[in-house]
Amino acid sequence: MAKISETELYSPVKAWLETQGFDVKAEVGAVDVMARRKDEDPLIVELKTGFSLTLLQQAVARQSVSDWVYVAVPRWSGKPGWRSFKANVGLCKRLGIGVLSVRLKDGHVQAHCDPVEYRPRKSKPRKGALLKEFDRRQGDPNVGGTRGAITTGYRQEMERCAHYLAQHGASRGRDVVKGAEVPQATRMMRDNYYGWFKNVERGVYVLSPAGVDALRNLAPEA
Repeated sequence: MAKISETELYSPVKAWLETQGFDVKAEVGAVDVMARRKDEDPLIVELKTGFSLTLLQQAVARQSVSDWVYVAVPRWSGKPGWRSFKANVGLCKRLGIGVLSVRLKDGHVQAHCDPVEYRPRKSKPRKGALLKEFDRRQGDPNVGGTRGAITTGYRQEMERCAHYLAQHGASRGRDVVKGAEVPQATRMMRDNYYGWFKNVERGVYVLSPAGVDALRNLAPEA
C-alpha cells in the first residue's frame, strides 16, 4: 500500500469547509488548516495520516485559540480499522475535539463528531496572531500538512515590494506603500530581513543583487 501524505487530506477538507461558506487557508502559524466564516470563531483542523498521541496533543493545544477544533485522518479500512477508529472518536468526544474522516479515493469527507466548548480560557494573543496572519495572507499559497518552507503573509508583502521596485526602480518608501499596497513597506525594506533591498539615500530603496536573484525564482506576479 502506498504511503499516505498529510497533504493528500488538505484539498478534500478545504473543499468540504468551503461548501459550508468558510474561507480556508493552510499552514497559518502552527495550524495545518484554518477556516473563517464572517465574524465566527476560527475553525481549526489538524491533519494526520492516523490517530496518535501527538495528534491529540496538538488538537488540545489548539483549543487555547478556538472551541472549533477538528482532527482529520484517512478513512478506516476493514472491521479492525473501524473498531480502532470508533474508539478514537469516543476519546475525541471526551476531549471536545471534532473528528473528520477523508476517503482518499474520491475525497469524501465525513464528520463523526463536532467540537464542544472547551473550558480553559482562550489565549487572546495567540488567537490574535493567527487571525492577523490569516487576514494578511493573500490567497492560499500553501498546502495543509506541509513540513517544508511556508509562504507567510510577511513574505508575500516583501515579494510585492520587490516586484514594485523591479518595475519602478529606485523608489521612496511612501510610494512603495501605495503602489505595492503594503502599509509597512518602509519599515520592512529598512529592516531588510531577506536582504532584498538597498537604501541608496534617505527613504529611497532599490533591489539588491539578492533581491534580483530572489525575483528570478518567484512565480510571475498575477
